[in-house]
Amino acid sequence: MTDVKLVIGNKRYSSWSLRGWLAMKLSGMPFEEVVVPLYRADSHINLKAVNPAAPPKVPSLIIGENAIWDTLAICEYLAEQCPDARLWPEEIFARARARSVVAEMHSSFIALREHVPMDLSKRLPFERLPEEVEADIARICEIWRECRALYSGKGPYLFGEISLADVFFAPVLVRFFSRSVPLDENCQAYFDALWALPEFVEWRQAAEKEEWTITSYDPK
Repeated sequence: MTDVKLVIGNKRYSSWSLRGWLAMKLSGMPFEEVVVPLYRADSHINLKAVNPAAPPKVPSLIIGENAIWDTLAICEYLAEQCPDARLWPEEIFARARARSVVAEMHSSFIALREHVPMDLSKRLPFERLPEEVEADIARICEIWRECRALYSGKGPYLFGEISLADVFFAPVLVRFFSRSVPLDENCQAYFDALWALPEFVEWRQAAEKEEWTITSYDPK
């Protein structure tokens, strides 16, 4: 098989890297992990050095001389190449709903991203967040409750079995955890199920061992 490498950033901080990495793990496709620390003066140079065929961003997937550098594009590639992994739900309308919530997560929730960055080194007591952040949290929890109401009979994840929808919301769990965001019973049950996913646990354990820190991520 052609050499496959996944270029990612710091596991403590890089939400998009987490998505790409989880998707790779769940697909079953063998790959080499290449970590490039972010938010350093030489980060862009180092990213271009390891993957000249892609923009200097993470994650990016190298397949021989080819590159894929958008997380959703990486996920779609994996779903096509690894059909046995069933990364999307099989039922047509469940699959359409999964794609819809993934697209929403991919392009929305700007306030949450800005005010509550992914940071696996933090666990702060809950404090009220800006109104626009609270609105993002409310919408995310609405998505979780709707999906669980429809598909809870098939398993503990958004669409019953693990899927790319869960992959896309995984970094949100870190954001919620870092600020001790209170959740209702249904959302907490989903949180606990995804938090315990072995691949997610593996990522967090690796993040704990990283020596790089980004001080700008400290809350004001």
